[in-house]
Amino acid sequence: MDIKLYNSLTKKIEPFTTLDPNTVKLYVCGVTPYDTSHLGHARVFTLFDTLVRFLRFSGYKVTYVQNITDIDDEIVRKAKERGVNWQALGDKWTNYLLEDFELLNIKQPTRLVKATSVIDRIINMVTQLVNQGCAYVSEGNVYYDITVNQTYGALSELTREQMLKLTDGEFSFDYTTDKRKKNPLDFLLWQQAPLDEPSWTSPWGNGRPGWHIECSAMNLEYLGNQIDIHGGGHDLLYPHHECELAQTECVTRMPPFVKYWMHIGTVMYQGEKMSKSLGNLVWVRDLVKQYSANAIRYLLLSQPYRHAWEFFSDDIEKAYKATTELKRSLAFDPDAEIPPAFREALANDFDTPAALKVLHDSDNSHARAAMWQLLGMQTK
Repeated sequence: MDIKLYNSLTKKIEPFTTLDPNTVKLYVCGVTPYDTSHLGHARVFTLFDTLVRFLRFSGYKVTYVQNITDIDDEIVRKAKERGVNWQALGDKWTNYLLEDFELLNIKQPTRLVKATSVIDRIINMVTQLVNQGCAYVSEGNVYYDITVNQTYGALSELTREQMLKLTDGEFSFDYTTDKRKKNPLDFLLWQQAPLDEPSWTSPWGNGRPGWHIECSAMNLEYLGNQIDIHGGGHDLLYPHHECELAQTECVTRMPPFVKYWMHIGTVMYQGEKMSKSLGNLVWVRDLVKQYSANAIRYLLLSQPYRHAWEFFSDDIEKAYKATTELKRSLAFDPDAEIPPAFREALANDFDTPAALKVLHDSDNSHARAAMWQLLGMQTK
């Protein structure tokens, strides 16, 4: 069965073909572990977990890499505020994330990689970028020069003014007021670190990596110069993924770095984007105290993945009722077949709401159980 996916770069739904036959290389941007995971995180990881299940069911061998951004400005700041070691802080919340994965029946990726494990690769990449004229050193910091890239901005389709607003906002720590930059949109690859902060030895002095270069390094280290799918939340389109695309292709000289960019719509709550900075969060751990993990997973799959969606308490109540009734109707048979309509729904730009409708409409308890399991719902 032919699979089609929406590509955030081309802004089109395209036939899915892989770089290597029957093999999928998938990278998904993970978390910065300084707090527990909220429903926005859960949406991203649940949807990609379900996509991986479907791709494997469809006969693909999937290598799924997800990162843990265990060193960046926010980790350092939070550790100082709380008077704890930055590594201990990251390890604590990484363990909590894995517990949330287990709660929602999310399988761990093939590799869950810490940014600090690829520092040598990062330094090597930054060195290449400087040597190739894509980056410059300024007072101990290293910046990517966006003027060398004629397609910078094609992924996000933002104007310069829109980029400036986001670069100086909550989505990046590379502020436009940094006078060491040639261009306010140039982004940080390596930065000097104060003596009381974590640092590594580099050709430009002791310091630590910028945010964007970490994911490029992890991609190259574990998946190679080109990958099939790169995913994450929609809020990562700019600056993170725009920067990642530019710097990676400058190093590899092998476009496209990514065949299909796949972004999950933002989760809203109380009329605003759910975010730690706003404090309008719904925690996974709080939800499972009152509702089943199946209800949460069902709720997240019931919305089109590319669309922004707002959480309301009534929705989780309905999801809990629906999953409770569905679970009673299941009869497990390892030889049961998945209905064609269900597979067609998932193959059509990963239409999970349509797949759930097929599940509801089926009068075959064995088929229902097979679809239930493919969506990653818990059976106990």
